[in-house]
Amino acid sequence: MKSVLVTGGSGFLGRELVRRLLTFDDVERVGVFSSSERTQHEARQIVGSDSRLRWMVGNVRDSDRVARAMRGVDTVIHAAALKRVEVGQDNPREMIATNVQGTVNVLNAAEDEGVGRLVFVSTDKAFEPANLYGASKFLAEGLVLAQRGNLLPRCVVARYGNVAGSTGSVIPIWRQLKAEGKRGVITDPNCTRFWMTLQEAADLVLSAARNVGLGPVLVPNLPAYRVADLAEAIGIDCDVIGLQPGEKQHESMAAGMCSADTRRMTVDELREGLAHV
Repeated sequence: MKSVLVTGGSGFLGRELVRRLLTFDDVERVGVFSSSERTQHEARQIVGSDSRLRWMVGNVRDSDRVARAMRGVDTVIHAAALKRVEVGQDNPREMIATNVQGTVNVLNAAEDEGVGRLVFVSTDKAFEPANLYGASKFLAEGLVLAQRGNLLPRCVVARYGNVAGSTGSVIPIWRQLKAEGKRGVITDPNCTRFWMTLQEAADLVLSAARNVGLGPVLVPNLPAYRVADLAEAIGIDCDVIGLQPGEKQHESMAAGMCSADTRRMTVDELREGLAHV
């Protein structure tokens, strides 16, 4: 892992991965590849300056730009994706173009440029998908795992649930609404979701990058919470609107790993966890 490229490197997870990679003595170059100059600017403020950083604005849909970004790289962490469930339901072609064709472009460039290892960042929604986002990640996983049999790159999938506090997720949304004295919205109070911290997510992905032979699919053992309990822990009152199109009441990361059956976090545990998010 001397030269690492992180697609989606200026996103919530990407920034943490880049920050952590810069703490490794053997890492000589870290490429940050993402499509938004605004998020790259924000990432620069968070990550800071380092001579090993290479900032590249580009979209994984652009095969030529991806190939250029891949030159001289030995490790790729592919985290770029459109991730909002409602975006996929309303814009399926855009979701497929980024999440599926974008992954094809990344895999092709990695093979052409002789990349040694590739980690694909996936989601619990890819397991038995119920929406366009999950279906796109399911297909992307299949592409990565099919590539795994080739000599280069060696591939592994890191699949896990939502990261607590991630951009656009319920925690920052509810906190903002609470600060404004407004009510939140819950689709179903009894929905359960996996709990994972940003640090745990980065640990999983970086462990996968260091040990691609652990695959093909790495799935962490995570606790889960009831959505109504999360609202109580945050201290916000919510209106119930019912499950939305493409939404599951419970999520699963693999066979026998359902958020309804794993260890349930208490409200006090959620309050403690939120204190660090």
